[in-house]
Amino acid sequence: MTTSNKRPVRSYILRQGRLTKHQERGIKNFSSKYAIPFQKSFLNFDQVFPKRNKVILEIGFGMGDSTFEIAQVMNDFNFLAVEVHSPGVGSLLNKINLSQIENLKIIQHDGIEVLNEMIPRRSLDGVHIFFPDPWPKKKHHKRRLLKKSFLELIEPKLTLSGYIHIATDWEPYAIEIIDLVKQSQFYKMSNRNFNKKPQARPFTKYEKRGLRLGHQVWDMIITLS
Repeated sequence: MTTSNKRPVRSYILRQGRLTKHQERGIKNFSSKYAIPFQKSFLNFDQVFPKRNKVILEIGFGMGDSTFEIAQVMNDFNFLAVEVHSPGVGSLLNKINLSQIENLKIIQHDGIEVLNEMIPRRSLDGVHIFFPDPWPKKKHHKRRLLKKSFLELIEPKLTLSGYIHIATDWEPYAIEIIDLVKQSQFYKMSNRNFNKKPQARPFTKYEKRGLRLGHQVWDMIITLS
């Protein structure tokens, strides 16, 4: 029997960019308090957060501005935010420390591995994926995060009333996601007006850039069928 040594196709390329001194200090000083190391064992959310609230997982928070804002607005939810890039992690850690909010924690790791290894069955009340890389070139479509296998991975992690909220300004990607949901035995769309932004979702940097370029933003709310 042969074992494949192929690396998994990632939905991101780890380009760290320049880490500012402020971001570097955030990681050094505040990771132990507000970040959770990646581990190959399921989390106990009652131990992760001081208050027992519903839990929302955000995958790919960028620089963390909208994540921080939504955690403040939706303060009756706990947020677990996942990102691979250090500048965004450092920036968000500084924001959390400055405000001392208790309902937001960070994991700096690949979102798929976090879902596989750390998230218990039927434990998530929501999953937020805002403006994932659309990988517009056809040869790169295999890198897109939102595909059939990923949606199937999320399904057993959601509570029966849980949802997935996806936002993108790349119309072909949005249509592909809608088609995946239509074909799925697990999911259904709970909203019909995809171009109406839900009030609870803040504007993101990528969204503002897309709007300046004349792109239309698509918000898709997906629930279990």
